[in-house]
Amino acid sequence: MRVGLYGGSFNPAHEGHAHVAETARRRLGLDRVIWLVSPQNPLKERHETAGLAERMAGARALAKGPGMIVADVESRLGSAYTIDTVRALKRRFPGVHFVWIMGADSLAAFHCWRGWTQIMREIPLAVVSRPWISLRSRFAPAARRFARGRLSARQARTLPGSTPPAWVFLFGRFNFQSSSALRARLAAASPKSS
Repeated sequence: MRVGLYGGSFNPAHEGHAHVAETARRRLGLDRVIWLVSPQNPLKERHETAGLAERMAGARALAKGPGMIVADVESRLGSAYTIDTVRALKRRFPGVHFVWIMGADSLAAFHCWRGWTQIMREIPLAVVSRPWISLRSRFAPAARRFARGRLSARQARTLPGSTPPAWVFLFGRFNFQSSSALRARLAAASPKSS
């Protein structure tokens, strides 16, 4: 079984998220992609994050393709950090070939994640191109530090069975939606209280 783990706040979920998940599923030949909706991103303020149920519903509305699953695994495990989630899932499902999926915008800030070097040594990583950041993210600290583990796009289907550190950058058409832009539009449209 080849399973992609696609973690995020999904605050709110949008077509760009669906694009990343589907691109990874197709290009890596994954059987499933599990959208791991984070109870609270440690790098974001709690007051800026919608409730878990609302974000889960938004992700479910978009995760419609074959093999797409939306789960609150981190909430159930009581884990706040990706490294803990990855280790727990690998222990629980030792026969599954897991891959961590992220957009290029996440790779640009990956070095800020707790245990980011350990994550790279625990699980292969698939990075999907995103507008405005793809070129810069390819020179991010994680990309530079683990440059020797980078596979070519032609080798993408071998990533799920690869020994970490291994990662691939998947180029494709861009989807320009972003959660921060959607939140800004919603804030601008909401009536101001007096």
